[in-house]
Amino acid sequence: MYIPRRYEEKDRASILDHLRTHSFAILVSVMEGRPIGTHIPLLTVEEGDTLFLVGHISRGNEQKHALVEGATVLAIFPGPHAYVSPRWYTKMMVPTWNYLSVHAYGTVELMEGEALAAAVTAMVDHYEHGMPRPVHVSEIPEKSFQDDLRGIVGFRIRVTELQAVAKLSQNRDDESYHNVARELDQSGDASARDVAAEMRKRRDIS
Repeated sequence: MYIPRRYEEKDRASILDHLRTHSFAILVSVMEGRPIGTHIPLLTVEEGDTLFLVGHISRGNEQKHALVEGATVLAIFPGPHAYVSPRWYTKMMVPTWNYLSVHAYGTVELMEGEALAAAVTAMVDHYEHGMPRPVHVSEIPEKSFQDDLRGIVGFRIRVTELQAVAKLSQNRDDESYHNVARELDQSGDASARDVAAEMRKRRDIS
């Protein structure tokens, strides 16, 4: 991913928070020389110093042929983004786009049997957490659960490289930075307001 130095995000805690907050990712692999991608949730798991992304795809998905043991893949985690008008600057310049995104490269490790069942259970627990009446896998009829397991290909990605960008008007003067954050915060677009919130975290503005 192209990342100008001033926008590179290096803080690991911030990157991991992004992976967990924006966990609906795009999994990209190459099959017969052609890129192929699937939009899926990926669960971030830390085991010591090693980071894994855990997920599954349908057996009906042709991408399964590229998800072989040891294959290199790319998981893209888009974050909030918003158009920035030059009208908001103290000096007229070209318009731009503010955004956050993380690219995770890694190698595939396939999962089957009990490991796959445990991974799916963990994912259900993760996304049900905070629900008014959280569902546990034990409530799902066993036959239905086992039928679903047979219909998916489970894997975890051993992350080998993380690339993260946070392009948030860092190159602008304080007044322009404040104006951009204010305008985005007043937007009717939730993504724009999220960008404004990130900007406020990174520079002391009212």
